[in-house]
Amino acid sequence: MTDNAADAAAARLVVRLLDTDTWPAFARLVEANNGVWGGCWCMGFHVKVGKGRTSQQNQAEKEQRVREGRTHAALVFEGDDCLGWCQFGSPAELPEIKSKRKYEKDLVALPGWRITCFFTGKGLRKRGVAHTALGGALAEIARQGGGTVEGYPEETDDRSVSGSFLHTGPMAAFENHGFTRTRLISPHRWVVTLNVAPAGGSD
Repeated sequence: MTDNAADAAAARLVVRLLDTDTWPAFARLVEANNGVWGGCWCMGFHVKVGKGRTSQQNQAEKEQRVREGRTHAALVFEGDDCLGWCQFGSPAELPEIKSKRKYEKDLVALPGWRITCFFTGKGLRKRGVAHTALGGALAEIARQGGGTVEGYPEETDDRSVSGSFLHTGPMAAFENHGFTRTRLISPHRWVVTLNVAPAGGSD
């Protein structure tokens, strides 16, 4: 795809928040991609998933959190189709981050917000979905009063890795939005931070 074509494709993308209205489109994307990472349904940063939990359980709990307003994501749409998302929320809402033991060892203070994971549907990458989703998440964080925001991306500067390692987000997307590498919490995973100012007119 040429730069002009990529720019045109990105211009067609819009961000909508995950709520009861957008849940059907979100669910269609998840179902089309095997429940996301084998049935996570984007629950892995809310609770410990894996052995003993089914995809159906994760789906039900995710939908309940959506109804109760206890999960947040910036969904990227092209027309009526959800192409991917960026999940964000408070540390209380998203306690199960990667490399948690090393993270907590040198922790000084919890951030106001976390950016925990990204997902783009199969065959929909290289269209600016992650960048657009992160911008949408930061805009909503600003609308809700701003604060310190952390992300936990995998650094891939001099190596290639499988997509499963990149679900915490591409480093380039964070740095393009102004995040700074703060500290290393695994051989290739960083804490990156950004202070987001409140949007104009915010309480």
